[in-house]
Amino acid sequence: MQMTFRWYGEGNDSVTLSQIKQIPGVEGIVWALHDKMPGEIWEKDEIAAVKRQLDEYGFNMDVVESVNVHDDIKTAGPDRDKYIENYIQTIRNLKEFGVKVICYNFMPVFDWTRTDLFHPLPDGSTALFYEKEKIVDDPEEMARYILKNCEGYTMPGWEPERMSKLRELFDMYKDVTKEKLWENLKYFLEALMPVCRECDIKMAIHSDDPPWDIFGLPRLIVDEESVDYFCKLVDDPYNCLTLCSGSLGSNPKNNVADIVRKHCDRIAFAHVRNVKHFDNGDFSEASHRDCDGDVGVIEIMKAYHKCGFDGYMRPDHGRHIWGEKCRPGYGLYDRALGVMYLLGCWDMLENIK
Repeated sequence: MQMTFRWYGEGNDSVTLSQIKQIPGVEGIVWALHDKMPGEIWEKDEIAAVKRQLDEYGFNMDVVESVNVHDDIKTAGPDRDKYIENYIQTIRNLKEFGVKVICYNFMPVFDWTRTDLFHPLPDGSTALFYEKEKIVDDPEEMARYILKNCEGYTMPGWEPERMSKLRELFDMYKDVTKEKLWENLKYFLEALMPVCRECDIKMAIHSDDPPWDIFGLPRLIVDEESVDYFCKLVDDPYNCLTLCSGSLGSNPKNNVADIVRKHCDRIAFAHVRNVKHFDNGDFSEASHRDCDGDVGVIEIMKAYHKCGFDGYMRPDHGRHIWGEKCRPGYGLYDRALGVMYLLGCWDMLENIK
C-alpha cells in the first residue's frame, strides 16, 4: 500500500507541499489541474509545471484526481465522441509523466453533496454534514450555499461556471435514466480501455456521494450490487475502482469491508474516511478513528491488508480542527492525523505474527 495526500495546487490550497512533506509515510501527491473545465485537454506543459513542484519535495504524481468527464459524455450528447477523444489525448499526455491512476466520477450535475460545510461537532471541531430534509426540491439554493461558504476555493464539481448554468444542466439530464447512464458509462469506458492498456493507466471510478439519487438525478456506484455490475460492465483490469469508504459508508446498509474483500483486485485507489449516522438519515463526517464513526475503519484496513492491497490510499475528508482556516474537508491537521491512524493500523497488521 502506498500512502498519498490530496493537494489542490499553489494558490488554490491552504496546505503547502512543505507541510505535507513533514507527514511521515506520505509518498505521493494526488493532484489535478483545477482550472481545467470538463472536456478540455490537459496539455503537457501544464502537467510538467506540476511535476516540477512535486519533484522538489520528492513526491510522485502517480495518481490524478478529478479529470472530470464532460456532460455530453454522460448524456450521450452530440459532441460526446469529440470529448472522448480529448480525454484520450489527456491520458496519453499523462502517461508521459508517469501517471498510473485516474480517479474520476460519473455523477450527473453535482459532485459530492453536503448541506453544511462547517457543522459543529461536540468536541468543538466542525465537519461536512448532510441533512436529508434539505435535499428536497431546490438544488439552486444548495448550490448558492456551497459557493458562498467554500472559503473562496474552487470545489471540483461545483465550479461557479457550471453552477451558473444549473437549470440548463438539469434540462440536459431530464431524459437520462439510470439505465441510460449505465449505457453511456459503458460507451465511454469501452472507448478508453485500448488507450489505457497502451499507456498502462487505470481508470478508477469514484463511488457516488451520497450513494443514492438526489434531486431526481440517478446515481450508479452506490452499493455492493452496483459495484458488481460495474466490474462486469466492462470487464477489464484497467477498468477499476476508487473505493471511498465514506461515500459508500454513508448508507448504513453498505458493508465496505465486504466490498473490499470481494473486489480488491479492481481497487486501484482507496479513499478512507469515517461517517457518523443518525436515525433520521442525516450523517456527519468524523475523525478517522474507528470508534468515532460507523463505517468500520479497522475492519476495512484489515480487509485491504489481508487481500494484499498494493495500490494507492489516502485519508479522505477531515474535520476542521485547532482553528484551521481551510478548504472544506481538506485541512492539514485532521488529514495528517488520518494518515498516522491508517498507517498505525497497517503497521500493526504487518507485525501481527
